[in-house]
Formats: sequence, C-alpha cells, structure tokens
Amino acid sequence: MTRPIRLISGFFTVGGWTLLSRIAGFARDILIAGFLGAGPVAEAFLVAFSLPNLFRRFFAEGAFNMAFIPMFAKKLETDATEARDFARDALSGLVTVVLVLTLLSQLCMPWLVLAMASGFAADSRFDMAVDFGRVTFPYILFISAAALISGALNAMGRFWVAAAAPVLLNILFISALLAADYLGWDIGQTLVWTVPVAGIAQLAFVWIAAKREGLTLNLRLPRMTPELKKLALIAAPAAMASGVVQINLLIGRQVASFFDGAIAWLNYADRLYQLPLGVVGIAIGVVLLPDLSRRLQAGDADGGRSAVNRAAEFSLVLTLPSAVALMVIPLPLVSVLFQRGAFDANDAAMTALALAIYGLGLPAFVLQKVLQPLFFARGDTKTPFYYALWNLFVNAGLAIGLSYKFGFLAAAIGTSTAGWVMVAMLWAGSRKMGAAAKMDTRLKRALPRLLAANLVMGAALWGVSTWLTPWFTAPGLRYAALVALVFAGVVIYFAAVFAFGAIRPSDFKSAMRRKT
Repeated sequence: MTRPIRLISGFFTVGGWTLLSRIAGFARDILIAGFLGAGPVAEAFLVAFSLPNLFRRFFAEGAFNMAFIPMFAKKLETDATEARDFARDALSGLVTVVLVLTLLSQLCMPWLVLAMASGFAADSRFDMAVDFGRVTFPYILFISAAALISGALNAMGRFWVAAAAPVLLNILFISALLAADYLGWDIGQTLVWTVPVAGIAQLAFVWIAAKREGLTLNLRLPRMTPELKKLALIAAPAAMASGVVQINLLIGRQVASFFDGAIAWLNYADRLYQLPLGVVGIAIGVVLLPDLSRRLQAGDADGGRSAVNRAAEFSLVLTLPSAVALMVIPLPLVSVLFQRGAFDANDAAMTALALAIYGLGLPAFVLQKVLQPLFFARGDTKTPFYYALWNLFVNAGLAIGLSYKFGFLAAAIGTSTAGWVMVAMLWAGSRKMGAAAKMDTRLKRALPRLLAANLVMGAALWGVSTWLTPWFTAPGLRYAALVALVFAGVVIYFAAVFAFGAIRPSDFKSAMRRKT
C-alpha cells in the first residue's frame, strides 16, 4: 500500500486530540451549567445546537463520509490525481445540497423545533429555540465541508488535523462565555452566535492543512459524474441508516422534553459518557475505515483481519474500565464536575442516574465502531441500514413504553439496550465475511482476563469512593478527591490487566512499531 497507515499509532493520535477536545468540552459544559443550569435558556440552546449536529450525521462525518472515504481511499491506491478530482466533485455536490438545506431550514425552523422537542410548545422555550436555531443552523454548511476535507486527510493517513479541529469549537465557546460574563453580554445570545463562528474556524483550519498536503479542494460548479452517481447510490442507504439513528435521538429527546430539566440532565450525562466513546470510538472509526478500505483494494486479507482484531482489543482495554467507572461512581463524577451555581444537588442526582444507564451501553457503542467498517469498507451500506431499522423499533418501544414507569430515564434505557441489539446484529451479519471478521487467538485469550481486571477495578472504585465521600462536597478539596479516585482506578486497573496477562507490554510496543 502507498503511505501505509499505522493503526495503533493512528488510534492514539486521534484519541489524544479527541481527549483534548472533550476536556475542553467539559470546561465549556461546566461553564454553561454554572451560568444556565438546567433552565429554559439552557434547554433552548441545547435543542437549537442539536439541530445542525443532527443533520451533519447525514451530510458530514455520517452517511456521506461512510461512502466517500472508502471510495477516496481506494483511488489513492491507484491514482492520486483521480482521487483529488473525485474529492473536488464530492465537495461541490455536498456544499450545494447542504446550502439548499440551510435555506429551507430558516423557513421550517418552528417545525424542526417541534420535531426535536414538542414538549416546548406550551412555554417560552419554544420561541427561544426557534430564534436560536435560525442562528445555529448555518453551522452545518461549514462543518459538512470541513468533515469531507477531514475524511480525505484521514484516508491519506493525516489524522491529527481532523482530530484537532474540534478543539477550536470548544476553545471559542469557552472564550466567548468568559468574555460574556466579564462584559455583561447575554449568555444565551453569546452561545448561539459562537456556533457559526466556530464552524468557519474549523473549515478554515482543515482547508489550509489540506492545501499544505497538496490537496487543494476549491469549489466548482457541481456536476453529476459517474463516480458521484456511484457515491450517491452507496451513500443513500447509509443516509437512511443515519436517519434512523437520528430518529432514535429524537425519540429520546421527545420523551425528555415532557419532564422539566430532563433534556439538560441527559445532555450532561451524554457529555460524560461521550468522553470515552469519543476518545476510543471515534479514533477507531476514523482510522479503521480507511485502513480496511485500502487493505481490501490491495488484497491484504490477513492484514485486514489483524486490523479489526487489534481495534477490538484496543477498544475493550480502554472502554470496559470507563463503563465500569460510569456505573460504579456516577454521582461523584457528576457532582464534582457540574454541581455549582444554577446546577443543584437534584440536577446532579438525576444526571448521575442517566449516566449509570449510559455506562451499561458504552461498550456496545464503541464495538459498533469496530464492526461497522467491516461493512462500509466493502461498499455495503444496505445491511447496516436494515439493522438500524430494527434498532429503531427496540429503542422507540423501550423509550416510550417505559417512560410511564421510569420517566426520562426510559430514554437512556432505550439507547443502551438498542446499542447492544445493534452489536449483536452487526456481529451476526459479519459471519458471512468468513475469517476476515473472526476473532483471532490473541483476542480470545484477552477477553476473560480483561473482564477479571475490570471486576477488580470496580470493587476497588466502590471502596475508595465510599471512603472519599465526605471529600466530594468539601470546597477546595472536591477536585483533588475526584482526581485521587480516578488515579486509583487507573493504577489498580492496569496493575490487574498486567497481572492477569490481558495485555503484555511487548504487544503494545510491537503494535506501535509496526505499520499495521
């Protein structure tokens, strides 16, 4: 292969930058929680900001890139000039479609808000969300173009640029919030106007980086080439599958909108479980798909199988302890990070309950990132779509059906349960791929040892957190107590991992050296 991708090194590159972005995101959310709590302005902003992020799953790193990256990566193996021309045509077509969508959204914003949160219809949150949404929605235009350029850079093995770009979003949010507090600006208005500015900054960042790599993607009049037709045919099922996923999110948000404060509680819980999901899951999805696509084009079946197994191993080593921590110590995490100002003890307790439930589903959400590239790298976007439909029925049935008994928590229950159902279907569907999708000896050996190490860590976390409970509410000491708890968990976990032989230092070193 040309420019071989270093798989594990790529995971750590993307994961490191994603971790930095999520830490900055935490700082942003801590400020929002402190200024706005779970009040109407916070909920209106969260719904408005979710609108462009919902549609970007269709047109950006979601459906479109699932089709674009394998095609672009395979072209890189044969003709770099052809790959560049294809990327230019894809970018022009994408921008045209998203521009039309952005203009239509301005007219349809009240209906979009109702689709997101019909519980807002009877109070002041609705008008605020509509006004906020009209300002935030153009973000999709900039971030969609940025996502396609990022996908091209990832296919070239240039992972750090795309991974670093989201850091800009959070830095700008933090700067804007601090400036608003100092200068007396309206917090809500400051937040919404920062969104499109951040989109422009992210696009400029990746476009300049791509140009430096020799990939100049200037816009031109869109044209329907045979390659774009093929792209559209592959992307259509992926878009429908992405649509199903977004409907799942809508169902959860609709359920939450009928409970005061629930949208904010679920959002803050989402931010916490998204940290390991983003660091690990996004890293796997970003690196594994172009790597598998290029290996298939080069006929490297053994390398493809090894890549999938090492991705699964990498994900489980880092995700399982995160899931255990979210289930065992959710309240210390939430209370220390968010409980201040307008965010009170009841908000912390409700958020912690949702977080524990999301923790149950975290390994499933990450494993999906390992299994889906097996299909997408082969140009198969239809099978994941059919699975997503079944996933929709499971999530909707649980979120709506259980809401009468468990309230807003039904949304989290539906999400986590549906995540495991999706993993089961993806795993079953991958059996037809033969040896390429089977676990190797190393992974089979590691699994029971990893589970044992996580049981040890979970017990230790519970014991240490119980001992530290008085410190979590002590002013000036709560952060140190949480850091001590997390540090103890990390030390105990990796000590257990090495003691049980789940992973060996030599395996890690060799993975970092090999161009796998």
